Parts: sequence; structure tokens; C-alpha cells
Amino acid sequence: MELLLLFGGVLTKKSGGKVLAIIGACGIGLSIVLYGSLFYFGFVQRGGLYDELRAQSSQIAMTSLVQAIEFYKVENGHYPDSLEILNQSLPENSSVVVFDPTDVSWSSSPRYYHYELKDSSHYYLLSVGQDGEPYTSDDILPNIELKPDSKIGLIFHDSSTGSTL
Repeated sequence: MELLLLFGGVLTKKSGGKVLAIIGACGIGLSIVLYGSLFYFGFVQRGGLYDELRAQSSQIAMTSLVQAIEFYKVENGHYPDSLEILNQSLPENSSVVVFDPTDVSWSSSPRYYHYELKDSSHYYLLSVGQDGEPYTSDDILPNIELKPDSKIGLIFHDSSTGSTL
């Protein structure tokens, strides 16, 4: 509708209508460029500031996710078999995030964090990073200090040095 009005303003014989139509066209063009740039830098571009922000967001989300996993064990007597099962057990308006924000691919479904049960008392939780492979140097780990006498089941894989943000 706006484009029809804009086109009609250009074709008008009144000089004020043409000026207004040109100003409107410039505003629409600027909006397209601005929102296109925000989309590109926020969701498409790799490297730079936005990757670092996504990594920080991922680390914060995983730290909360560890708490949710541990609470699941208290409530159910065992760790969840998968993050999908944990996600189904969360309240509808839960702020716990089970999807990895570092994944900027165009896939139809979001990528879950890498969660793997080692045994009935221990599990791995990490973001696979840019390479998409678990247990490599670009993995992002939860910001939790694991002590030898810890009751938390989270463990870090030997080959996952992880990102230290």
C-alpha cells in the first residue's frame, strides 16, 4: 500500500508530492539497509564481536542449564537421557535455554547443546563451537568450578579445553 502511495506521489503534478515521495523512498531505502545490516551482522557473519557475544550468551545459558539438569536429577532420581526430555519437563515459561545460540546455520530446527551421559552419575555438557564437533579446542564450557568432592555430575572431557571467556 505504501509503495502505491509512493508511486502515486512521484507521478503527481504537484511539486510537494514529488518531494514527499522522494523523502519517503529514501526513508524506506534507509530502513531496508539498516535492518538488512543488523540481520547480517547478528545472524550471518562469522567472526568478530557478535561471535564473542554469542559465546558469552552460550556460557551463561549452559551455567543455568547445569542447575536445571541437577534439579531434574533431584526430582526424578536420575539425569535426563537427553536435553529434549529435560526441555519437555521444564515449565512452559521457563528461562532455561537448551538450544545453542552459537549455531547460526540456516537449519530448520535449532541445535541443542551437546549433552552426553557418561554413566548414571556423570554427564558432559558443552557448546560444540564453530566447528560443530564436540571435544575440540573451540568448545564452550559452562562457567562452573568443579571441585574434587563436588556433588555435581558435570564433567569436562580431557580434550575439551573450552573457551575461557
